[in-house]
Amino acid sequence: MLDSDQFLVLGIIVAAFAIPAVISAFSDSRPPRAAALAVLVGGGLILLAFLSRPGGYTPAEIPEAFARVLARMR
Repeated sequence: MLDSDQFLVLGIIVAAFAIPAVISAFSDSRPPRAAALAVLVGGGLILLAFLSRPGGYTPAEIPEAFARVLARMR
């Protein structure tokens, strides 16, 4: 089952991959529909992570969340 750390990590990754897509769409003079959807999905996952964890996350806890998720993947 997914927990708040996994939502946070997945949301950050999806939002980070959307940035080059936005830049590419604007440079090709086309609307960034897929990139905008990716930003919304990533932002929604990040918001879900913050709301599902009591007390939310501090900026110092974000790298720790990545480490916990990567450690569980082993």
